[in-house]
Amino acid sequence: MTALPDASHHVHDLVGIGLGPFNLGLACLTEPIAELDAVFLESKPDFEWHAGMFLDGAHLQTPFMSDLVTLADPTSPYSFLNYLKEKGRLYPFYIRENFYPLRVEYDDYCRWAAGRLSSVRFGTTVTEVTYDDEDEVYVVRTSTSTSTSTSGNSTNTGTGTGTTFRARHLVLGTGTVPHVPPACQELGGGFLHTSQYMHHKTELQRKKSITIVGSGQSAAEIYHELLAEIDVHGYQLNWVTRSPRFFPLEYTKLTLEMTSPDYIDYFRALPEDTRHRLEKQQKGLFKGINSDLIDAIFDLLYQKDVESGDRPVPTRLLTNSSLTQATYDDGAYTLAFHQDEQGKDFEIRTEGLVLATGYHYEPPAFLAPVRDHLRFDGHGRFDIARNYSIDTTGRGVFLQNAGVHTHSITSPDLGMGAYRNSYIIRELLGAEYYPVEKTIAFQEFAA
Repeated sequence: MTALPDASHHVHDLVGIGLGPFNLGLACLTEPIAELDAVFLESKPDFEWHAGMFLDGAHLQTPFMSDLVTLADPTSPYSFLNYLKEKGRLYPFYIRENFYPLRVEYDDYCRWAAGRLSSVRFGTTVTEVTYDDEDEVYVVRTSTSTSTSTSGNSTNTGTGTGTTFRARHLVLGTGTVPHVPPACQELGGGFLHTSQYMHHKTELQRKKSITIVGSGQSAAEIYHELLAEIDVHGYQLNWVTRSPRFFPLEYTKLTLEMTSPDYIDYFRALPEDTRHRLEKQQKGLFKGINSDLIDAIFDLLYQKDVESGDRPVPTRLLTNSSLTQATYDDGAYTLAFHQDEQGKDFEIRTEGLVLATGYHYEPPAFLAPVRDHLRFDGHGRFDIARNYSIDTTGRGVFLQNAGVHTHSITSPDLGMGAYRNSYIIRELLGAEYYPVEKTIAFQEFAA
């Protein structure tokens, strides 16, 4: 990438901070717009999307049309179909007759798109954001990292003073971080979050016992893979969740209409306390397990049971069980659980521990100097306006994702990323560049 001329004084229309799929999609959609001067900053040396969960055969839970650009601009050169065409895989994908890209394939697609953009700066870590009242611009200070390549993987090797960027608008796309439950926050022993699974799978399978805590798609994928190889390695395998059952992802078509502009308008207009209550109730709409995978797990359990003869399969599946305490000693964890419906306590002793406890959003520390410019709700979270802004002017700082409490299940949905980016681009330009749908649902959400 070429350096920006006189970057510390140049004023961009937009600086995007963080480069996950949502800000990468915004970069793709702004690239052809001559009226928008945008730059996107990412601390990693290259694009990376959940590399720790590249299990064999794992795929997206949304169709290929939920790529970076298609639902905003089907003619974009950054579409998944164009990626397949350039890779020589368009016809094999067509013959495959499966709309859901492999997870590793989606990551490669994003890398392909990022490599064709002139606005992306990798190895650039934002350290502080301030506001210049005189020029009415945000000042983004950065540090830069150098990287080397070892066996094809980029690694940071050092940092230095970076460039200062100035912009009229910011779009935050720093993403979420792994959630570690309170019982495990001071726990030693090298336990894993699902985000680290593939990096440590071999070491994990050397242990005599493995326990997965939590539920959802990631937990199910890891359990299914470890169960398939249980005879090879001979470990005891446990899966414990506080959920009343192993919930399937609700994927019926009228439910999918909740990922729509119509439902955003309805949900955003509800009182804050109502939205807060619904947020907890709706987790199963985007955090459930693919029903085919649930069936595959049962079928595999049945197969293992038949093959084991009189010996029980060394695995346990436990629901309604909340983790209350965890300790580590003598190379193993003692996990204390409370069976919520029975009101009983029990313990599991395990050498390996995998937390499938999801992710949560943390406001970036670099925003501290401009906190007074930002809006927060009664629960201390960003008060995200209908147009995705979080600043007091209503059009200065925009937020990607992290808005389930304001925009419901549309916030993390890959398919709604192109819609949100079209909306943000309209706010930046003051005019509609990509069509922004207003209503697409057959059902009515409001009385």
